[in-house]
Amino acid sequence: MKAIKYPKSFSHIGITVPDIHKAVDFYESVMGWYVIMPPSTVKKERETTIGQMCIDVFGEDWVQFEIAHMSTSDGIGIELFSFPHGIKEAPEFNPFNTGLFHFCVQDPDIENLTKKIVEAGGKQRMPIRSYYPNEKPYKMVYVEDPFGIVFEIYTHSYELTYSSGAYQE
Repeated sequence: MKAIKYPKSFSHIGITVPDIHKAVDFYESVMGWYVIMPPSTVKKERETTIGQMCIDVFGEDWVQFEIAHMSTSDGIGIELFSFPHGIKEAPEFNPFNTGLFHFCVQDPDIENLTKKIVEAGGKQRMPIRSYYPNEKPYKMVYVEDPFGIVFEIYTHSYELTYSSGAYQE
């Protein structure tokens, strides 16, 4: 039997933050994401399913951590983690190293969202730029949340932005 080839959908992203309650507040109030499961504690215990799964993922060098689950308007999950023994500062921004270096959200009101992020303690890392100046309204900007996590904002969908060949002039 031949396997059917199809694109997989995106389910969720896990983000480690220094303070889970502040992160939930920021992402709910600034980003508008829904709280699906408020912050709760997971303990290292083999007797529970979640405890055993976390031992499988994180190994043995932990006792407990906090977790919360949120969702974007299009159903993408945001899984927030806060480990008491973890480093509380974000690593230096270095997109040249292998690994995930940003995620992207979409908001047609890019200026207002960027302003709200800065007012909430985040940063704007660059000016808002247009992909097709004087031709199409597609804009983007890189920002940071108050915890130093870098992400990008697009005004339009990924498909629209790149279907016209954003880098061809």
